Amino acid sequence: MAQRQVFQGDRVKLSGDLLAFQDRLGHVFTTPELLVRAVTHSSIMSVHRDDNQRLEFLGDRVLGLAMAEALLKADPNAPEGLLAPRYNALVRRETCADVARQVDLGAVLKLGRSEMKSGGRRKEALLADAMEAVIAAVYNDAGFDVARDLVLRLWGQRITTVAADARDAKTALQEWAQARGEQPPAYVELARSGPDHQPIFTIEVRLQSGQSEQAQAGSKRQAEQAAAQALMERVSND
Repeated sequence: MAQRQVFQGDRVKLSGDLLAFQDRLGHVFTTPELLVRAVTHSSIMSVHRDDNQRLEFLGDRVLGLAMAEALLKADPNAPEGLLAPRYNALVRRETCADVARQVDLGAVLKLGRSEMKSGGRRKEALLADAMEAVIAAVYNDAGFDVARDLVLRLWGQRITTVAADARDAKTALQEWAQARGEQPPAYVELARSGPDHQPIFTIEVRLQSGQSEQAQAGSKRQAEQAAAQALMERVSND
């Protein structure tokens, strides 16, 4: 069902589902129109309605600073070479989208008709961008300290359990191959199935030595990562 906000003078009265989202988020907006803007996708933007792209730009930076601070405090002795991959793992699109699903952000997104029909509420990129926009909305509403506390609470154990070496699987596999004098792994798309808005990619990764593994996922990047992880586990156990 489409979201609807009610204007009272110069103020915005949030709809019931956005009030429920505030509860899930754990922040009550002093300026509720910031939340409305944060959940408004460009597919429904009009001259009377701003989308969330500028907030998303700001939220990416707020998230980055909050996460960098958290990682430095969590491990005061870690060198930059370890901090950087941990940081990348925590702020990447997949993690932001996972947090968005945690608070059911997709349910309150304001989308145009075409985006709704194509499954926009489930799209990883759209969810990740909206999550960053919400972070920026909290920052604009209550300042950095409150936004940082929100990030730390929502990311939770992801921060304390991020791997000591959080290199992604593709990087780890490439470094493994190069250390043995092999060419970088090759990734081949074997198949694509499912509807356009929910595709399933089958990817195979191959080493120069002939070893290979396959994986499926809803994006090429995820499938490549999964295949690399499977092959990394296999060669590590050989």
